[in-house]
Amino acid sequence: MDLISIRIITADVARLVDFYERVTGVPATWSTPDFAEVRAGSATLAIADTHTVALFAPDAARPSDNRSVIIEFLVDDVDRVHRDLTGFVADFVNAPTTMPWGNRSLLLRDPDGNLVNVFTPVSPAAVAKFAR
Repeated sequence: MDLISIRIITADVARLVDFYERVTGVPATWSTPDFAEVRAGSATLAIADTHTVALFAPDAARPSDNRSVIIEFLVDDVDRVHRDLTGFVADFVNAPTTMPWGNRSLLLRDPDGNLVNVFTPVSPAAVAKFAR
């Protein structure tokens, strides 16, 4: 089994796609005006309009209702990303902080309130874990 993507349901696809294009530096691929994908490395972040939920099961997902998932992006320099996003991101949860497990992490919220962790491995063990 392969994990293909994580999908965010939103009431404003264009706004969220713009946000993730800016955060990742990756242009989205649009399938329809209601569905786009940001392919970052081996993972895909899919962004879909609320009315697409009914195609699966009505009310199975609600926009801006997540309080348990953190979307994570590995970057070369989290401090640079923080500087680049200052003035664009409205809600930084923390400044870049070195975590006990060896990643330097920047936690922020996207426009729908979803948590996003942008991180750079800094300890030898973390660097080895994420070696590309």
